[in-house]
Amino acid sequence: MARSKRKTPIIGITGATSEKAEKQAAHRKERRKVRGVLSGRAETELLPHTREVSNPWSMSKDGKTYVGGKLSAKDRRK
Repeated sequence: MARSKRKTPIIGITGATSEKAEKQAAHRKERRKVRGVLSGRAETELLPHTREVSNPWSMSKDGKTYVGGKLSAKDRRK
């Protein structure tokens, strides 16, 4: 599988390679709020939704897009 190709040419909109650190920070923040609710320290009894804690559109990749046949051979590789 060293030369496997993308079947569907969908890539991130910007040149950022990863959102890993941003996702880790958002999940940490969400887990902290959940622990507060479960321990009774929070003023609300509802668990927070992921979208209340982070906005996926403010992350570095800013979504994905279909590029069709415009990809080079290098970009078409996984």
